Parts: sequence; structure tokens; C-alpha cells
Amino acid sequence: MGSDTKAPTAPKIWWSNAIFFVSIHIAAFIGVYYFPVYAVHRASLFLAFLVWQLADFGITIGYHRLYSHRAFRANTAVRIVLAAFGSAGFQGSIKVGRPSTSSIICIDVHLVVVSPTSVTSRTLDNPSQSSFAHVEGPQRFTDDPRDDPYAATRGLLYSHMGWIFFKPTYQKMELIDRDDLDSDPGVEGISSAYRRLTEYVNPVPIALFLGFAFPPMMGNLWGDPKGAFIWAGLVSRLAIWHCTFLVNSLAHWDGLQPYSDEDTSRGNLVSHPSLRYSAFDMFNTNQLLALLTGGEGNHNFHTFPHDFRSGPSWADWDPSKWIIIGLHKLGFATGLRRARKDDMLEAVEYMQQKYAYGVPPAEDDHWDGPNWTIDDVQSYIQGTLGRCVLLIDDFVIDATSYMGEHPGGVAILRKYSFHQEGISDSRKWKDATWAFEGGLNKHSRAARRLMLESRIARFSTPQT
Repeated sequence: MGSDTKAPTAPKIWWSNAIFFVSIHIAAFIGVYYFPVYAVHRASLFLAFLVWQLADFGITIGYHRLYSHRAFRANTAVRIVLAAFGSAGFQGSIKVGRPSTSSIICIDVHLVVVSPTSVTSRTLDNPSQSSFAHVEGPQRFTDDPRDDPYAATRGLLYSHMGWIFFKPTYQKMELIDRDDLDSDPGVEGISSAYRRLTEYVNPVPIALFLGFAFPPMMGNLWGDPKGAFIWAGLVSRLAIWHCTFLVNSLAHWDGLQPYSDEDTSRGNLVSHPSLRYSAFDMFNTNQLLALLTGGEGNHNFHTFPHDFRSGPSWADWDPSKWIIIGLHKLGFATGLRRARKDDMLEAVEYMQQKYAYGVPPAEDDHWDGPNWTIDDVQSYIQGTLGRCVLLIDDFVIDATSYMGEHPGGVAILRKYSFHQEGISDSRKWKDATWAFEGGLNKHSRAARRLMLESRIARFSTPQT
């Protein structure tokens, strides 16, 4: 097992993407010049705001929290609506790319919505469920200039929109488990529509209708099709794009880091009382980020990626969270997942001490448990069929109860677990340490803590 040493290839300019992106900006500015805000029907302006918000929530609730982080479950109708709204954001279908990372009208590249870190979670419907997790995909490698094509480490302008002009290369995309997306009727329906359209006209995605045909059709109802096209078609597109792109740029540039500083993600417009201490500047320059992104301003809370919220406090500005709660109350959404309170408090205390004293507190990974040989592992596996037992850092980890929660899919866990066949042959043992420590995923400190909680024995190799 080794790391990938292949040299990164230089990105190629994505001319179709660049031309489309720049053209929409030019058209929008020209349109606003000839049809300023005071010269269009108020209904057209309201439609522009509505289109912006619906697409925004399609991205934040659907693309991001539902499909990327699997933070809750939704019925088929809700999934189809969220997929349609998200596609109206001109950022690809869910299977094409994650928000603010896919091409705007990319059809052929298949990406998956992904998340950066790992942590345990629980569901409102079953509070006993918990997990330590990692998620496959580019965002896993947040800030890595090689595997994160929109890395904040490449500069504010580049992370905001510079990446749009270059074709990304996702060298580890084959690691992604996408079974849930392939089997989802909401995702498959939108993606199939993209494919059917591109068989005849290339490319003409559903977004073209929702973005450019639907607004003037509605504008005809009040006699202002041109104003509706410019404001609800063009201007709202810019609002959707740039507000989404802010999560790539400003959310990694300025703000609070109350939960983790393992990457550049930061939080804005955060109101949790426990976070109000002098180490963090509450009056940062982009507190409005949460207002512009449907509640995605508290980006540092991604330390707990499976939480359906973007912050732990009821007072955090997070309309996406309120909509999900409303869907849950109406029976349209289930399995709302929350990070464990103890994990959040521990993360905040850790960061407080790190900022106060300049060094992080020592990690306690002491082990007083048993030492096992391969024979003990074999007996343990045979005791209950179907166990998923891993070897990480010379510890035996039982991930059986976690398999159903694993965002990367069961296959990844099974791939690195002990198997009955050949278990006596040490050459066939798969040490998952490389995968856990960065080979497959940059696991967070919180994920490591939870992995340590899942230890059942220290692994001892027999002396020869």
C-alpha cells in the first residue's frame, strides 16, 4: 500500500466554460443598463429574488446537506424538487458536480457532492445511531492545491471564480462511492434529462429552460418578459453563482475557527454563546455571508459534516436548517442528524486552549485494553458473521455498527477490513492506516478521536 506519487498535470483552459461564464456577466450588465431596477415591473424583481432563493436552497439543502453530507433523508417528491431547483443554479446536476465546484454547464464529467471532514452524528429519529466517518471526493482534500482544484490556498480570487476557467482533474474520483446517487430517482431523473437533451442538442441542459426560458414566460403574465428575462434570468444567475462561490472564497478567508483549524474553513455570523471569547473576532468582514448563502456562513461547523444544521445554536442564521426542520415536522424528511454535544464542546474547548496558550492540549490515546494476535481477530470475526474489523495504527477497530452510516459506502470499509478467507496469511492483511491517515482521506481530529473510541484491542504480530 503506498501513496500516489504521480505528478499533477497542468490544468487546461476550459474555453466553453469561460466563454459562457463571461458572456452571462456581460449580458447581465448590458441588460441592467437598459432595464434598470426602477424601469422593470416589481413582479419581475420579486421573481428574480424567488429564482435566486429557490436555486440557492436547491443547492444548500439538496446538493449539499442531503446528497453531499447525507445529513437527513427526504421522500422522493422532495428529492426531485431539490434536484430541479439545484439544477437551476447552472452548476451541473448532482451527479455532475458539487455546488461551486462543477462546471456551470458541464455535461460529460461525472462528479459527486462530497464533504471535507469526518465526525460522529446521531439522528433525531434514532438518537442511538452514531458513527465516525469519511467522505470520498475532492472536498475531502480541502486546501490541497493538487486534489482540491478550488483550494483557498491558491488565492482568494482563484478560489472564488478563477477555477472556473480551467478544467479540473480529479485523479482520485474512482474512490467515490455513488450508489445512493445512482439509485436516487430525483438525481437520476434530472441527470437522465441532461443526457436525453444532449443526445440531440449539445449542450442544452434543463438549466437553460429553468434559467432563461421560464422567467420571460412568467414575465408575460404581467407584461414584462424582457425585464423578467434580464433580472430573473441573467442577474439572478449571477447572484446564485457568486453567493455560492463565496463559500469557496470568503468562507475560507476571514471569520472564526471555533471548532477546528485543520483547514482554512471559517465561520461567520455565529451566535453561540460559548464561542464569544477574545481569541475570535466576532466583527469580521464577511458576517453577511450566511445571509447570502442560505445559512452556509458557519463553514467551520463542517468539522461535523453530517449535522443537518450549519451551526449548533437556534440563533445561527440558517434558513436551510429551518426548512429541513419544517419538512421533518410535515413528515417529508426523516433521519435528521446532529453532531454529539460532547464532541462540539470538546472541539471548542480544544480550540480555546490552543488559542489561549499557543499550543494544543495533549491528546490522550492511552490504551489499557487487551493485546490480540491474528488468531484472536479471527475468533472475534467468526463469533458474529458480517463483522467489519479494521487494522489502524496497530489497533483492531470494530466498525460494524458504523457501516450503514459510512458516507463513502460500505465497499471502502470492506475493502480494508479483515476477511475470513486468507486471514491466516499475513500477506493478505490490509492495514487501513495509510487510508485513514491521508491516503484516501484527510480525517479530522474529531474523526480520529472517534476511531480511538472504537478500538477493541491492540494488534500484536507474532514473533517469528
